[in-house]
Amino acid sequence: MSGGVNSRDLGSRGESRGVEYLQNLGYSIIEQNFYARKMGEIDIIAQKDGVLHFIEVKSAYRDFDPIYNLTPRKLHKIVNSAHYYIRIKNIDSAFSIDALIIRGREIEFIENISL
Repeated sequence: MSGGVNSRDLGSRGESRGVEYLQNLGYSIIEQNFYARKMGEIDIIAQKDGVLHFIEVKSAYRDFDPIYNLTPRKLHKIVNSAHYYIRIKNIDSAFSIDALIIRGREIEFIENISL
């Protein structure tokens, strides 16, 4: 990593930018960094227009496209964590598994990613 920024700092900065980006689009942030033991973490849980959004944030420096860190294994963990969250919170609403890809100053929001 350049500039002495480790991956945890990069991820935290990416999530902060992602939250701001989503709020500007009218999303309400429900929770951040929800951890489901043995399943994984959901970076951002947000809501808009009655739909619950489970959002994975991926960011990277320079020549590497962070979308390649969104692997089928990672998606599987996100889906399982989302189902767990819905179950423990007793939620009955539509939901979407989404991704925020941060490439430098560019942010790409991908809704309804699937396995």
